[in-house]
Parts: sequence; C-alpha cells; structure tokens
Amino acid sequence: MQIDLLPTEIDDIKLIKISVFRDDRGFFAETFQARDFARAGLPEHFVQDNHSRSVKGVLRGFHYQSPNAPQGKLVRCTVGEILDVAVDLRIGSPTFGRSVSACLSAENMWQLYVPVGFGHAFITLSDIAEVQYKCTGFYNREAEGNIRWNDPDIDFNWPINEPVLSPRDLAASSLEEYIKNPAFIYGQI
Repeated sequence: MQIDLLPTEIDDIKLIKISVFRDDRGFFAETFQARDFARAGLPEHFVQDNHSRSVKGVLRGFHYQSPNAPQGKLVRCTVGEILDVAVDLRIGSPTFGRSVSACLSAENMWQLYVPVGFGHAFITLSDIAEVQYKCTGFYNREAEGNIRWNDPDIDFNWPINEPVLSPRDLAASSLEEYIKNPAFIYGQI
C-alpha cells in the first residue's frame, strides 16, 4: 500500500493520500493496512468502524470523547463530498483553537486522521454523502462532548450560515465554557 502524507497546518493531524488503481472497470484501493500505517507513523489499531449518511447542508460536530474513553478517528468519504474539519482542544497547545480542514470525497479518496485531543466536524457539500471512519477507542456516551460548530473563538469559517444540525449540536458548549473544564491538556494525552 502506498501512503502519502500531505502536509497540514497542525502536524498531529494527518491528511492521507492512498494509491488508487483505476481502469475502465472502475477502481481498486487498499484503504487501510496495519503494517503500512505503522511504517507511516499512523495508528494501526482500531476497534470500531462507523458509517453515516447525510444530505447536503448537514453539519456534524465538533465532537470528541474525553480521556475517560479517548477516540482518534480515521475519516473518509465514500459517497459524495464533505468538508472535514479538526480543531485542537488541547489546553496549552501552541495550536489550541486552530483547525485543519480538507475536502474528502469519493473521487479523491483522501483520508483525515484526527487524533485524541481534537474535535471533529464535517459538512456535506454534495446532495448526499456517506462518511466512514475507523476509531481507536469505543464509543462511550458518558465521555462524549462537543463544541459549537460556529464558535467565534475557533479558527474556522464554514462555507454555510445555516446548516442542518442535530439537537445535540444545537446545544453544544462554547470554547470558552470548554476552557473552564477542559477534557485535554497538552502533553498529558
């Protein structure tokens, strides 16, 4: 498996380009292989796979799980296109509150690795998008948290003003509230 790590503004977040073999029949790609992920310095142990389907304008996030049940995510879009975003939630980090984004699509087949200590969000850009992601930890409702998608203290401008949000995302905390009782401290993860 050929893995190319594309540079991002935050070194801990990895944008992954894999080899895709295309011909008139379609394509073939290895999307994950533990040995080659380990060689590239990426996690090779995942315990859960998730799959979501969203319509255009749906925004999910910024979600994270606390250190009680930490969860890194390897995200890819298998149908349509999304704008995928990760924000640094590690208090004391030189990149705290900063974000990295990438358009992930069924066409480019890129993947984004969002490590523990970061919030994750995406918005559906196409009419329909299916997102699949591998997790380094199990889902735990008691450990889940989220930050408001449009918090002014997060360094990101979404390409939409009125996304479709879940009740959970509508009730998300502000970054200012998060700072009062943070889940992640830089250097302690």
